Amino acid sequence: MTRKTDDQIRKEVLDELEWDSRLASSEIGAHVRDGVVTLIGTTGSYAAKLAAEEGAHRIPGVLDVANDIQVRTVGKAARSDSELAQAVRRTLEWDALVDDESIHSTVSDGWVTLSGTVDRLREREDAERAVRHLTGVRGVTNAIEVLGPPPNAEKLREELLGALERRARREARHIRVQVEEHSVTLSGKVDSWLEKRAVLGIVSHTPGVRRVNDALEVDPYHS
Repeated sequence: MTRKTDDQIRKEVLDELEWDSRLASSEIGAHVRDGVVTLIGTTGSYAAKLAAEEGAHRIPGVLDVANDIQVRTVGKAARSDSELAQAVRRTLEWDALVDDESIHSTVSDGWVTLSGTVDRLREREDAERAVRHLTGVRGVTNAIEVLGPPPNAEKLREELLGALERRARREARHIRVQVEEHSVTLSGKVDSWLEKRAVLGIVSHTPGVRRVNDALEVDPYHS
């Protein structure tokens, strides 16, 4: 892959964000330095802010994204904290992948903080995913704890490498897996943000993993 200039990346990022219909009413700009994109401007929802971040990551040549977009909820999108807390509770109750009785929320000025305990990292992520697209949410802090006994390090490493080989075959040979107590550290290089997200998703399904230290580097130019 031919290395792109920062100007090329910036143009492609802005074109991608303009094409994304979810960002129609947003005012977003971008700065790029050495392949790192900084998003600025405003959106009407936290969901749109995340959509802009995902859009920037879709562009080949983007290494990292700093999301400095501000969320401003006005009109029908603005909700009181009480209304938002009720909406969060209903959403958790209706999501089949979330154990709503184990999770609690606190809402302050549109910012949702999730707490409680779950058995797997994947459940922690599912709970956040369930609420972050709600109208009126300005941001989410995920303080949910993952419980369970520590995994056998060697067995876990073998299982993770096997999963990487099955589902991320191209980049598996570039990834190193280190297991310590409940923590997994992933390092090495992947070709894109989508591949990086796929690798992190594999780990989140593994019993006993409470924390993932993400040291993966996105490098579309590595061999």
